[in-house]
Amino acid sequence: MNPEALYRISYGLYIVSSQNSERPNGQIANTVFQVTSEPVMVAVCLNRSNLTSTCVRESGVFSVSVLEKDTPMEFIGRFGFRSGRDIDKFQGIDYFIGKTGAPVVREHAVAYIEAELRDMMDVGSHTLFVGEVVDAEVLKDADVMTYSYYHYVLKGKAPKTATVYLENLKK
Repeated sequence: MNPEALYRISYGLYIVSSQNSERPNGQIANTVFQVTSEPVMVAVCLNRSNLTSTCVRESGVFSVSVLEKDTPMEFIGRFGFRSGRDIDKFQGIDYFIGKTGAPVVREHAVAYIEAELRDMMDVGSHTLFVGEVVDAEVLKDADVMTYSYYHYVLKGKAPKTATVYLENLKK
């Protein structure tokens, strides 16, 4: 099997955020998609071991911030390669608390979506969360970050908890 074929699936790069009793948390995700139009629902896929996954499960809400193409690697690394168990990822970040109570990252975002959890499915190492959209806005007119651009142009890597981490398939 050639794992490069899986890298050809079209993805974006997003920050999925939620809240626990202590503070907001968020993570980089590439698996975000609209699943229905009536009612409008989106799905996000998060590693079960990530704090953000726990926050979504406990709070029943999440937000998705669609990142702009020019998002700095340091910003992506903060949300993608650091754990909210070790740092406050939102310290010094431009964000607000949305209608659902979920934190919404505004910094480097072209749009955001807020959703209330309607269903979830265990898919092995990850959980697929489906939420009904309760708010969404365009923040600026800019090109969005694609996973292809992040991976092939910026030479970004996937952490071991990512849906696209394929190290075990290269053997």
